[in-house]
Amino acid sequence: MNIFKNISTYKSTKKSFVTIGTFDGVHLGHQKVIKDLVESAKKNNAESVLLTFFPHPRMVLQKNTNIKLINTIDERIKLLENIGLDTLIIHEFSDEFSNLTALEFVKTILVDKLNIAKLVIGYDHHFGKNREGNFDTLQQYGTEFNFELKEISQQDISNITVSSTKIRTAIELGEITKVNSYLGYNFMLTGTVVKGKNLGEKIGFPTANIHIKETYKLIPKTGAYIVKAIIANKTVFGMMNIGFRPTVSGKNQTIEINFFDFKTNLYNKIIQVEVLQFLRDEIKFNSIDDLKDQLKKDQQKSLEIIRGTFFESN
Repeated sequence: MNIFKNISTYKSTKKSFVTIGTFDGVHLGHQKVIKDLVESAKKNNAESVLLTFFPHPRMVLQKNTNIKLINTIDERIKLLENIGLDTLIIHEFSDEFSNLTALEFVKTILVDKLNIAKLVIGYDHHFGKNREGNFDTLQQYGTEFNFELKEISQQDISNITVSSTKIRTAIELGEITKVNSYLGYNFMLTGTVVKGKNLGEKIGFPTANIHIKETYKLIPKTGAYIVKAIIANKTVFGMMNIGFRPTVSGKNQTIEINFFDFKTNLYNKIIQVEVLQFLRDEIKFNSIDDLKDQLKKDQQKSLEIIRGTFFESN
């Protein structure tokens, strides 16, 4: 997959089949649209092109928004790469870009830059300054500039019963099993392993403390989770705690992972953790010994679930 970080750097003489959107989550609904685009482009000897935006338009147009995203931009790139697209264009969404009229967007972006032959859009798609462009507008421009238009019907979208908003809500509630079924893959957290307080190591449960630099990344609710990661080409399972460590009067939220049967030094390494299942809420214990006893129970429960649910498929 060819990746362009700005539409001005893209140029192709080949006709393109294009879809447009933020595609946060790259969930099952997104995947259906993109796979259809890829297959259609191949049959017609065209280039499959996905035009996405970063930052998320709501971050620019609604200055006070606190929207969090399912994927970081790097995670989104990897997910889209797996679908088989020819080209991904990540264009910066800015105030200036948002002021393009519908006609300017179609002429300067779709026609002049992307050499468009077909556009695939979702139901009730709006674009251009003040959201003035819609399906009817695009039909007119399609006739004028000679490109085909396909709209994913309202019925098709309703049948998928998945949306980025629905997934974000489930993540916030810690409903990870539901999240993963909507996504079609395991929700992930990607970050750098940093030094912590070493409390876990002192009580027999050493942890990798993950720092996620992207402040817009949506983090599940506080609590304990079963996770897995691929480290040095080996699948490693573990349990993760997201929270404030109330037993030791912690003040900042941390993400700590205790990997099972794994002792390699991970400091300063970037790791990607797949979140498999919610275990329990975060609890304030009366003592460190009580915390240690609970961690033993968590580990035992995690291993039982992993053996019964995840191990055979991995």
